[in-house]
Amino acid sequence: MKMFQFLFLFALLFSYSQALDFCVGDLKSAETPSGYPCKAAANVTVDDFVFSGLGVAGNTTNIISAAVTPAFVDQFPGLNGLGISMARLDLAPGGVIPIHTHPSANEVLLVLQGSICAGFVSSSANKVYLKTLKKGDIMIFPQGLLHFQINAKGSPAVATVSFSNPEPGLQILDFALFANDLPSELIEKSTFLDDAQVKKLKGVLGGTG
Repeated sequence: MKMFQFLFLFALLFSYSQALDFCVGDLKSAETPSGYPCKAAANVTVDDFVFSGLGVAGNTTNIISAAVTPAFVDQFPGLNGLGISMARLDLAPGGVIPIHTHPSANEVLLVLQGSICAGFVSSSANKVYLKTLKKGDIMIFPQGLLHFQINAKGSPAVATVSFSNPEPGLQILDFALFANDLPSELIEKSTFLDDAQVKKLKGVLGGTG
């Protein structure tokens, strides 16, 4: 009897552990704060665990001369619940990833090509940590802190970034200030910028007010 109970418990624990191996996101369902519901195991395929998009250069013909190609859970459902994700950065000469934050994730940047000037600002005394990175260099950006990347030379630069969340979140400072209907007078009061500069930036980024 004891042997039967042992085998039953072992089988139960084994099946439970197998069920928790992964939770491929069912992207047809609504996302919750803890991620997507799990796709039915019978519908999971190897393609849910493979993403090929980072091998293709992004289109840098835009206002920032840069492109971000994400491999987040919405593009790569096998990441669901695993606490990781990636992206590719392409920066043309003069390209910049503007000052931004990821509210939900730490970030690790690896330079694959070219040279990138990168930095972040701590919340303690607003200390700046700034470095020009070359191929093979890695830099970390702690969760929630303002940071940026700029092409440091006249040739294209490429990097990959890894995040500690399948949905790292993103808020770009310039867009938060100038790409919406936040009244200009409030921006001027809170940033010490003059009216002409605020109106110019709103015009460039599509804001109103």
